Amino acid sequence: MELRTLQYFLAVAREQSINKAAESLHMTQPPLSRQMMDLEQELGCTLFIRGNRKITLTEEGMLLRRRAEEMLELAEKTKSEVTAMDEQIHGEVYIGGGETRGFSLVAKACHLLQEQHPDVRFHLYSGNAEDVTDRLERGLLDMALVIGGFDASLYHSLPLPVRDTWGLLLRKDHPLASHTAITASDLTGEPLLISRQALERGELKQWLGNSHSTIAATYNLIYNASLMVEEGLGCAFTLEGLSQNTDSLCFRPLSPPITAGLSMIWKKGQILGKAARKLLDVLQEEYTI
Repeated sequence: MELRTLQYFLAVAREQSINKAAESLHMTQPPLSRQMMDLEQELGCTLFIRGNRKITLTEEGMLLRRRAEEMLELAEKTKSEVTAMDEQIHGEVYIGGGETRGFSLVAKACHLLQEQHPDVRFHLYSGNAEDVTDRLERGLLDMALVIGGFDASLYHSLPLPVRDTWGLLLRKDHPLASHTAITASDLTGEPLLISRQALERGELKQWLGNSHSTIAATYNLIYNASLMVEEGLGCAFTLEGLSQNTDSLCFRPLSPPITAGLSMIWKKGQILGKAARKLLDVLQEEYTI
């Protein structure tokens, strides 16, 4: 299976038409159709449902689309690393991270590096720890900023001099908005939104204790959860500084407080490109703790 064939397949999946895909690829329709039939024969399955007006993907086709996107992304990353192996520092750096205002430290380091080496480019991926560590394992990221703990047997790490603070995002007209801090007993009977990762780790459930609160929803990134808070679905546990300041929402810290440290991690045994290694050097120089 050639990378070029995967590019052709993704074009057909995107355009939902052999003719339109051929036009976007600057080729004629017959050879593209033949390539797709050969691909189906090679894989031993049907990838497309060919309708009168458009082509849709089968379940196998949807799986191949996800894997093809990952393979092409990894191929592009590998190419940029190989071409950046000379003395000049340039190339691509792939950085993952959870939602945290501590990412501003990484942003500053990226700016410092790019001022010294303008040909370095950065690619950011946002997600929870499970998302970013999965991409680290598959080689799609060079490094990731994680909140809280991680498996030190798998990753090198650089702790950063900042801690995130957990609190509650709630409407300004909510009775608890008048509190300077939120206790577990304040939340008895309250519907709550909580991140799936925090729920799995158990830190917030332990803090809640026997408050008899209700988990109304779970989320992985806070923006959409904040919209549900605005609509009155409940109050959301989140880290300070993540939600946009609005006329209708406010943040209140927890009491007793829950905080989490931040670390930049990268996979043990992974060979980093010069640009990625240089970024770690800048982080080390700027934020040694």
